[in-house]
Amino acid sequence: MLQGFAKAAANPAAVVLLSGGLDSATVLAQAREMGFACHALSLNYGQRHSAELDAARRIAQALGAVRHEIIDLDLARFGGSALTDRALAVPTAGQQAGIPVTYVPARNTVMLALALSWAEALGARDLFYGANAVDYSGYPDCRPAFVEAFERLANLATKAGVEQGNIHVHAPIIDMSKAEIIREGLRLGVDFALTVSCYQADNQGRACGRCDSCRIRAAGFAEAGLADSTRYQPGA
Repeated sequence: MLQGFAKAAANPAAVVLLSGGLDSATVLAQAREMGFACHALSLNYGQRHSAELDAARRIAQALGAVRHEIIDLDLARFGGSALTDRALAVPTAGQQAGIPVTYVPARNTVMLALALSWAEALGARDLFYGANAVDYSGYPDCRPAFVEAFERLANLATKAGVEQGNIHVHAPIIDMSKAEIIREGLRLGVDFALTVSCYQADNQGRACGRCDSCRIRAAGFAEAGLADSTRYQPGA
């Protein structure tokens, strides 16, 4: 089940998936506001660039994560996505029907499984991640049905879940538009200039301005009526 925003008691630990983008930065800020001691988890999964991991480090520090871990797990060895296989081009012609080639096979399932493992080791009952089913690229592992199913799995597949239950998977921005997420992040003090959303950012973290993620991000700032702090590559 998706949980609401009741204030957490006595700063319990929570594990927050942190990609380095604006969605996960906002979710980290939300978890902090709820009173959780946030343990941020990022994955070096063989993505096209390391700029988002550099951004994740900055965000974790700026938003007061208790600890930040980056796990190396090379999903590029399997391929199957334009984000992990350089033989596949990142689409730049706008969103198309169907699940795009930027979908990384089972990535959120893998990430949440790692977050669940760390949470159980910490004695934490709460996982947070930035799934969004409104302004997104059509990924199946960003839907409410997936979040609810993983929460059921977490309570079935772990010692903590079997003996105590009540492991919760929170996806607090899942029903928000990109503009709403940006406004929420600004309310919580997120510096979006620290974030990187682009699928093919350069080594300085500058965005291409053409991929789906760049388009969705730019449209969100425009809809919110706010200046876009994104740094773009020359000519973008």
